[in-house]
Amino acid sequence: MLARDGFRKVGVNAVAREAGVDKVLIYRYFDGLDGLVKRYAAQGDFWPTRDELIGEPMEAFINHPLNEKVAQIFENYVDSIRKRPLSLEILAWEMVERNELTAHLEEIRENLGQELTALIDPQELKDPELFASMTALMSASVNYLAARSRHIRIFNGINLRQEEGWQQIKKALRHMAISSI
Repeated sequence: MLARDGFRKVGVNAVAREAGVDKVLIYRYFDGLDGLVKRYAAQGDFWPTRDELIGEPMEAFINHPLNEKVAQIFENYVDSIRKRPLSLEILAWEMVERNELTAHLEEIRENLGQELTALIDPQELKDPELFASMTALMSASVNYLAARSRHIRIFNGINLRQEEGWQQIKKALRHMAISSI
């Protein structure tokens, strides 16, 4: 329903109608729409897993230099997020409205970021604040472009609906990671 109709059309009545149940059941079992949304978010596959982002066995990943780890994570993130149409809808929705679902999914995403950061030896970081800022900008860029690709085709001359455009973006992310981190 979320992917098909968008978030503005999701309410207790619409969910009950879609499920073919009385809305009282949503209140009884989930304490309303917020509870249902939390439960749904907790079981959903909205964000890639740590293992999906590292893309190889942990033993191999941890032996890479920091800039290669970051490049690899971002290249895998581009591929992973693009395969999740509901996540793209959530990312777009987050930009205009904060609610129970976006807040809960933000928490899950932030926890994933902390998991990934924990894979980095603090000794590798020359400037932890700069590293955090750089990866935030890189993440935000991917999220924005992926969310926008649902409705626009070209952004700054790059075709977001073609694999070649995303290969360009991954190449730029790798370059930023290798040369800046």
